[in-house]
Amino acid sequence: MTECDEAPSRAATLELKVTLNATSPGHVTQRPHLIIAIFLVAGHSAFASPCQFESQGEGRVAAIVDARSVRLDDGREIRLTGIESTAGTKPALTLLLGGRDVILRSADDTPDRYGRQGALVFIGESETSVQAMLLAQGDAIVSAEVTDKDCAAALMSSEAEARRQKKGNWADPSAIKNAESPDDILAGIGRFTVVEGKVLSVRQAGAMTYLNFGRNWTRGFAVTISRRTLPAFESVGINLKSLENRRIRVRGWVEGNTGPRIDLRLLGQVELLGANEPIGVRP
Repeated sequence: MTECDEAPSRAATLELKVTLNATSPGHVTQRPHLIIAIFLVAGHSAFASPCQFESQGEGRVAAIVDARSVRLDDGREIRLTGIESTAGTKPALTLLLGGRDVILRSADDTPDRYGRQGALVFIGESETSVQAMLLAQGDAIVSAEVTDKDCAAALMSSEAEARRQKKGNWADPSAIKNAESPDDILAGIGRFTVVEGKVLSVRQAGAMTYLNFGRNWTRGFAVTISRRTLPAFESVGINLKSLENRRIRVRGWVEGNTGPRIDLRLLGQVELLGANEPIGVRP
């Protein structure tokens, strides 16, 4: 079989079916109702179609405002949804969008508090969003704010492909932080960060659940999950106590004083990893 013949199989959708058994903490069973779909990217078309939301207008890019925002020639400011920036985002965005005609797609065109319209941005008639292009180049990080599961999985797949090939941001070995090095994580306070590690304990205090990655609860890295976020996990069969002794990848804004924290508000901020898997490999 030639490489060309193998391409369709590489682009096929794989499903990682993982269900955490709520009655037996730490035990994992495989059942079909929690599915993390991973779209392996063979080309741009492999991850384009899931994000074809309703058109919210079009225009020509007049200026790159910052790493996540552009201004159109009609004065509208557009915020690129679904991604967080890296050092390479703004230069890449300038190359991709400077003076280009674009189409905006999203499920909601309500401006944010700064008057920016959030959208997935498409160049001309392209079926591939600019966000997906940036992610595939390693010039952006998935933010997990896109809640449409097919689109979210496609964007995550684009990032995963860049991680596997160590492109852009992922060429830096420190791009994914080790949960066992809390000082390294704390140095990035106020930044959107990706962290991997093993959950040593799950504790509840009042309305907050803590996933602790260190023995010292005050200084070690921890993930916090408020009571109002719990239904999102329960809806896909995840009992948080069952995450004890599991390796996970989390992403979010680093907070904290003595010990670093990431607050989970969206289900897409956490990914389950294999027990013996090398850091930074799995999508």
